Amino acid sequence: MKIAIKITSFVMLFLVFAACTNKAVGTKTKAAAAKTVPTATKTAATTYQVDSGTLNWTGSKALGSSHQGTINISKGTLGITENRQITTGNFTIDMTSITNTDLPSGQGKEKLEGHLKSGDFFDVAQFPTGSFDIVKIESVTGVSGVSHNVTGNLTLKGVKKSITVPANITVSGGKISAVTPSFTIDRTAWGIQYGSGSFADLAKDNIINDDVALILQLSATAL
Repeated sequence: MKIAIKITSFVMLFLVFAACTNKAVGTKTKAAAAKTVPTATKTAATTYQVDSGTLNWTGSKALGSSHQGTINISKGTLGITENRQITTGNFTIDMTSITNTDLPSGQGKEKLEGHLKSGDFFDVAQFPTGSFDIVKIESVTGVSGVSHNVTGNLTLKGVKKSITVPANITVSGGKISAVTPSFTIDRTAWGIQYGSGSFADLAKDNIINDDVALILQLSATAL
């Protein structure tokens, strides 16, 4: 299904800028202890199935270029009330689908993808999926490109943490579409410490920044 909200000019500008800088750019999130996820109730009048989704990522070194890529959202559901408010939801992140998009094949692309999938980073052999479970969604006014703040539990590499991210969410004609502006997470909060200057005495040109920038796009259809 074609995603109703496509990458905006802001997102494209971000991706171009990120390729030329050495820092992840975006709204910084703060990882906290996982929160209790609400159970589905009768207030969720309609269930929507996530049928398309992608996470765009950017990682970078303290000194040096950044790299970009994608991770697929493999499945998920959203519960919506009769007055078109999302009350519950979750989606699965297919960590085996990590792809680099800025390096040509045979020129470091496959090596980087393999390293990201290894135990140094996401250890996809042991943890092939991640997840995001919605805890609450709050409406936002007066912020360009943002309609809601979404709080949920993000699980990566078997570690679950609560974060709140901005998003632009629309519900129309049996479809839900969502896109976030760029936001960053501190990878070390999920136990991903390889190359972090916070945990090892490294030469600055070997330090990988703790912050990783993410942009989420997804769409869902009413069942």
